[in-house]
Amino acid sequence: MDLASTVLQFGLASGNPLVQLLVLVVAIGLVVLVGRIVLKVAWRLVTIAAVIIGLVILVSMFLPGLL
Repeated sequence: MDLASTVLQFGLASGNPLVQLLVLVVAIGLVVLVGRIVLKVAWRLVTIAAVIIGLVILVSMFLPGLL
């Protein structure tokens, strides 16, 4: 058994609603943290794609025989 599952088992098995609330808040915090990182990467990819597509459109407008 690893440490995280042991802590969760003892915390949730204690029946203390404050411990359960703490576990819930920490889990939500982790989800939000991971979500922020994923969205940061996603926005960068969208921005890069928009710039590349814009450049391809400009090149095709001014140099139609190139593409």
